[in-house]
Amino acid sequence: MEKKPLLPSNLKLRPAQWTDSAPIAGLILAVCTADGNPNSATSEDELITYWKDDRFVLETDAWIVESESGEIVGYQEFFNRHVHAVFEGDLYIHPEHPKEGIGEALLAALETRAREDMLLAEPALRIFIRSGMAIGDTLPRKMHEDIGYLPVRYAWQMEIILDELIPEIQFPEKIELRPFNPEQDARLVFEATEEAFSEHWGHTPESFENWVTSRMSGENFNPELWFIAWDGNKIAGISLCRYRGEIGYVGLLGVLKPYRKQGLAFALLQHSFNEFYKRGTKTVGLGVDASNPTGAIRLYERAGMKTAHEFVIYEKELRAGITS
Repeated sequence: MEKKPLLPSNLKLRPAQWTDSAPIAGLILAVCTADGNPNSATSEDELITYWKDDRFVLETDAWIVESESGEIVGYQEFFNRHVHAVFEGDLYIHPEHPKEGIGEALLAALETRAREDMLLAEPALRIFIRSGMAIGDTLPRKMHEDIGYLPVRYAWQMEIILDELIPEIQFPEKIELRPFNPEQDARLVFEATEEAFSEHWGHTPESFENWVTSRMSGENFNPELWFIAWDGNKIAGISLCRYRGEIGYVGLLGVLKPYRKQGLAFALLQHSFNEFYKRGTKTVGLGVDASNPTGAIRLYERAGMKTAHEFVIYEKELRAGITS
């Protein structure tokens, strides 16, 4: 029996192109807006920055589904996160086109690409694809579950609405904040970030060059919003902030092991709140692993943050083996 095509004849699957960046960003915004979280949408500038990562090749690692009129109604990314064994997918389907085989076609393209790339992995490694989505996205969740994905982790976006400046923030003794100097401090901050997050679930090593591309470029990078806590010439903690849509966002908040349980993370978080408030931004958010073992959620709640949005991370194992 001839296999039924995944897409109807009025839709076409093709590789993404650089000229698609604006309509793809528009699609992502439409999806996130329908989910009630437009501030989580990737901007065109952020999308292009992501595409420039040297582990990503646009011509082979991203696909769109377009209508006969040329409207982009679906988008899928493939990303080799680590050693051709840890893969990520990111699926978007226009909320007005949810039942036309779009998701199935894009997920099939993703898995085909992953199975090609996994041939480059060491033979003993476990290989899997992960994909995250809003917990209320019932149709995409079912699409993933129908082809063997399982929910493995949950994450929250927590937010606070600031009413006033926080007075008398208490930093640990001998710890001081200094303005971030991109030329002098970038590598030290990168190394501190890798160390602080090395044991977090899902963390994979990153090159300094890719880190600079992803963190220190684009319209949302503002060195004045990078708050670095120093103990002499050693970094004790970091709060790397930016804007995400209309809200302030604490992209990375981390403290190195020798300085934990001294109130440094709480002080950095409060300092970040104050800096956004001074800039006229009252809503500040961050993302957190719902199973975070370090007590981060309790810290955020103590600072006045509440869960605003929930996400689920799905995983499909392509080959059993040793976790890299």
